[in-house]
Amino acid sequence: MTNVYFPSEVIKTDDLYFVCYMVERIARHLKQPNSYVVNAMGHDELAKKLSLADVLHAMNPLQVEADWMEEFHLQPGDYDVANVDPELCPRIPTATQMGKVYKRLILSTMMPGEDYADALLRVYNNPICKVLDNYNCSAYYEPSPYITRSYFAGGF
Repeated sequence: MTNVYFPSEVIKTDDLYFVCYMVERIARHLKQPNSYVVNAMGHDELAKKLSLADVLHAMNPLQVEADWMEEFHLQPGDYDVANVDPELCPRIPTATQMGKVYKRLILSTMMPGEDYADALLRVYNNPICKVLDNYNCSAYYEPSPYITRSYFAGGF
């Protein structure tokens, strides 16, 4: 995918990771599913954020989070991924860990001609995300190839 602002530059996988990480942070903060965040942003805005990721990652993530929530008028919900059974999940994965899980899933399921913004929308709107974000099970902890096969199979 090429940068929206500088067409001679290519968006890197680290830029994709940063956007996945920020989506996870915002979704957790608002108690919303990740799909809510990416759908509110839409393809064109995701492409812009991916294009700016190499600069935005140097900013305070709390400020980036607040800016995106204000910019896209994101509202709180009641989808709390942190509401887990402590016996099944004594410690939930961090936003950085889940950002990596989603980045790997997006990269491993990219379709021909698809850009990162399209892939973000496709993956985060797939039903497998409800399983990955249920920390009472171990789906998020599975090896990336297994998660990818599960994605293509329609579930775990």
